[in-house]
Amino acid sequence: MRAVQITRFGGPEVMDVVDLPDPVPGDGEQLFDVSMAGVNFADTHHCLS
Repeated sequence: MRAVQITRFGGPEVMDVVDLPDPVPGDGEQLFDVSMAGVNFADTHHCLS
């Protein structure tokens, strides 16, 4: 799966698109197929905290 990952502090430039293994649901959990998800302005503030 492709994901946006933040591994260091900084502005929006520290948000990296990476390929990760598909998650495996545990007991009592469900896995949903999400084809798209947005990244908005508020998400960029998490890079700074």
